[in-house]
Amino acid sequence: MIEPKVAIVTGGSRGIGAEAVRVLAKAGYAVCINYVSNDEAAQDLEAEIKELGARCISVKADASIEADVERLFDTVDRELGTVTVLVNNAGILMKQSRLEDLSIERFTRVLNTNVLSCFLCSKQAVKRMSTKHGGVGGAIVNVSSGAAKSGSPNEYVDYASSKGAMDTLTRGLAMEVAGEGIRVNGVRPALIYTDMHASGGEAARVDRLSSIIPLQRGGQPQEVAEAILWLASDKSSFVTGSFIDTTGGL
Repeated sequence: MIEPKVAIVTGGSRGIGAEAVRVLAKAGYAVCINYVSNDEAAQDLEAEIKELGARCISVKADASIEADVERLFDTVDRELGTVTVLVNNAGILMKQSRLEDLSIERFTRVLNTNVLSCFLCSKQAVKRMSTKHGGVGGAIVNVSSGAAKSGSPNEYVDYASSKGAMDTLTRGLAMEVAGEGIRVNGVRPALIYTDMHASGGEAARVDRLSSIIPLQRGGQPQEVAEAILWLASDKSSFVTGSFIDTTGGL
């Protein structure tokens, strides 16, 4: 019997997450769209995916809260089957600011949303995927950021710090579960056309900075999603603990 391909995409109702949902569905995965607030966007995307003939559900859950994450994975177990791909994409970006002007409340919120969500969801995925626990293996793809390397001075040091932590988690977990049938990798996008930049107070940021990108343009969410799909699929079967920088050469 062929095991079903089941994917969970956190923060899956918009931007890179929504494109990841689309490419995974087209590749034959049953997909769970996890989201935290935008009911309309999630429901519209779910309907779009179902029109493609793919199995799809949307689950409203805060991926940084343990009880919500447990409910998310239990719902997927019940309605789609055991997860074989997890895309940790949930994350927030706040208004551009120097570090000296950041509040501890903001810094904590960014870390909790971006790092705790990755930890909590990965924990539930490993319990289901690991051959140590009777699973059939799987892949975890963490959506980090080029900010993890640049540090985002004068703009988003808190966001960059959270993505640096995600990179370390990616590498450590990859080594921990490599012998249990689970591959863990990351993508590091930068200057991608999504509405996240508006959250930082500069909707046109990609256009402003496109001239410093070696490829001389900003990236599209689908270009990141294709990298996610490759890392999730068997085409990258000898790749773990690694990163794809989808940054246009930055």
